[in-house]
Amino acid sequence: MKKTLQLVLVLGTASSLAVAAPAAGDRVYTADQNSNTVSVIDPATNTLLGQIRLGNARPDILSPLYKGEINVHGLGFSPDHKTLLVVSNGSNSATFIDTATNQVKGVAYIGRSPHEGFFTADGKEAWVVVRGEDYISVIDPASYKEVRRIPTAPGPGMVLFHPDGKLAFVVSSFTPEVDVIDVATHQIVKRIPVASPFSPFLQFTPDFSEVWMTHKDVGKVTRIDTKNLSVRGVFETGFITNHIGFARTARGTLAYVTVGGENAVKVYTTDAEPRLVATIPVGALPHGIWPSDDGTRMYVGLENGDGVDVIDTASQRVIARIPVGQAPQALVYVSNAVPAGDGKANLAPRANSDPINIPLKATNGAGRGFVVARNLGLVDALEVFLFQLKPQTIYNVYVSGQRTPVASFRTNAAGAANGTAIGPLREAVPALSGKQPAAATLLVVEGTAPPTTGSAVLTSKQ
Repeated sequence: MKKTLQLVLVLGTASSLAVAAPAAGDRVYTADQNSNTVSVIDPATNTLLGQIRLGNARPDILSPLYKGEINVHGLGFSPDHKTLLVVSNGSNSATFIDTATNQVKGVAYIGRSPHEGFFTADGKEAWVVVRGEDYISVIDPASYKEVRRIPTAPGPGMVLFHPDGKLAFVVSSFTPEVDVIDVATHQIVKRIPVASPFSPFLQFTPDFSEVWMTHKDVGKVTRIDTKNLSVRGVFETGFITNHIGFARTARGTLAYVTVGGENAVKVYTTDAEPRLVATIPVGALPHGIWPSDDGTRMYVGLENGDGVDVIDTASQRVIARIPVGQAPQALVYVSNAVPAGDGKANLAPRANSDPINIPLKATNGAGRGFVVARNLGLVDALEVFLFQLKPQTIYNVYVSGQRTPVASFRTNAAGAANGTAIGPLREAVPALSGKQPAAATLLVVEGTAPPTTGSAVLTSKQ
């Protein structure tokens, strides 16, 4: 048990609950946005083998001479499981990595702020959604060159392919629709209206009869029938709904949904009317999720926990936690990624330490938020997430006893804001270096209000 600034984190493991183990050549990968790494996990032992470093951690990326990838974010893989596709939205790049050797084979630089990518069912093309614009970049995985662009609704968020090779489904981050594309002709054949404009993820049910997509902004999931290409239903899931994974279990096919605002994975039936059958507590801000091929495990990336939780789907409990890079986003499970050998070539050891998570509670009203503190060597990063406050309003973040804010933010139209403050924060917050763990409290105040507990709208004091 580790106690930090108003935060108690208890991690229990129960590996004896396991009913099966993945094969030795299988791998789990996470795209680590802040450290610009891909973490490589052996799921047979639930251990981190090392990291593929595609760039430097923040704040090195601010250098005018910086050459590495920035914001390593999205993941996909080829049908033969020999190539990992990594999308970095800050450097507008798609990196192709050999899964057996962890060696970068090629990099394609494409349009503004790509988000996710995947291979066609025949493996002959890699499609990467260019979320900062309005198209899909089609890349030749042999030459690593863009060969065409497919127009879409503004802000395409992710693309996946039906295994029959005929249709691709594309969700959007800015437009409330799903674009269905004919793979052979590269033409949109249908636009399906959906519940909200912000969807970061979609996944097929195991029988491919439906596509389920998340709506991060409104905390819902939409189900789409893949035969008649229409919405089958929409249901509530929770605050900051991120990704979905499916598993065939003894209780039937179940959907596992990461709900970041509740630090939980919610488990639903796939009946005509989904039923919530379990809520599994996990680490801080669960984001990416993917099942093992046999459905016995679900792997959950913890965006604010810099780790991966492993869920045993038989017991619906977390049985292990694995440290990874900073701020893992997408996560994929790739079976037989390493046919021979230990698969440790070209891996670097984990460079980052574990973060400190600090929840923010409202002093009154409906506001909420959380803070993540990460050590970056000589300096620290304080990542602040604010929700349900006044729209278009400035809020300042203070450490109790300090007259100068450590960060300032203006909320958007929905009353939310997030950003990062970088500096020698351990000098301002002794708890971050293990000194005086109860001495400092974080305060969020509106505008020019004084940095006092009485003026704070949010505080870390429990």
